[in-house]
Amino acid sequence: MNPIALPAFTDNYIWMLHDGTDAVVVDPGDAAPVLAALDERQLALAAILVTHHHGDHVGGVDALRPHLKGPVYGPKREDIPAPFVPLAGGDRIDVLGKHITVLDVPGHTAGHIAYFIENNDGDAPLLFCGDTLFSAGCGRLFEGTAEQMHASLERLAALPGNTRVCCAHEYTLANLKFARAVEPGNAALARYQAECEAARAAGRPTLPALLATERAVNPFLRCAEPEVIAAARTHGAAGTAGAEVFAALRRWKNEFR
Repeated sequence: MNPIALPAFTDNYIWMLHDGTDAVVVDPGDAAPVLAALDERQLALAAILVTHHHGDHVGGVDALRPHLKGPVYGPKREDIPAPFVPLAGGDRIDVLGKHITVLDVPGHTAGHIAYFIENNDGDAPLLFCGDTLFSAGCGRLFEGTAEQMHASLERLAALPGNTRVCCAHEYTLANLKFARAVEPGNAALARYQAECEAARAAGRPTLPALLATERAVNPFLRCAEPEVIAAARTHGAAGTAGAEVFAALRRWKNEFR
């Protein structure tokens, strides 16, 4: 069961999984791409998964309800269009025969959650992480702290290396430009940038990303690496602790052009 990226807005992806009959979508900020995909594939909408409350992730929920035969799931500590089933870290749900574990990943928003499918019928695990982890980057801190976001990213980085990371935005090339500024000597990063540039030139998404690759190239997952620490120190890191390095990187990225 492979994830399908449905483009929305300028750079969003709404993720869809289906079994040939029923489908689940993640973070439907816009109903139109979902309805088109359901119609094209003759699928019924079995459930909606929401990672956080931002409009580009929930804006299509109410328009999809007339087509929905199951629940909307969302973070317990956020204002999601009601009715919805509230979830928090450690909860488990079953959707399309898949056992999904909920992870708390605050930082981008205060109650952000992610959905992890480990037992995937022989396929690699799947992670739907909203705006917490991006390929070669991470989300901005709108409501949470640097300490929270660093801990959330560490939690995601500890998942199996073959996990396919389904982020909600096509930010990869811009993130890679920043990552190269942080770690210009990272050969894996240079190779990955070339792969992603080729994918985008061919009109393909750079996602899902592989978590093992992210651990090798994403500066926000590499806050213990000497080159990353040194770069962060030159941009105001208060010390060498992971959260301090992360905070400096995030401030730097906010202003990076």
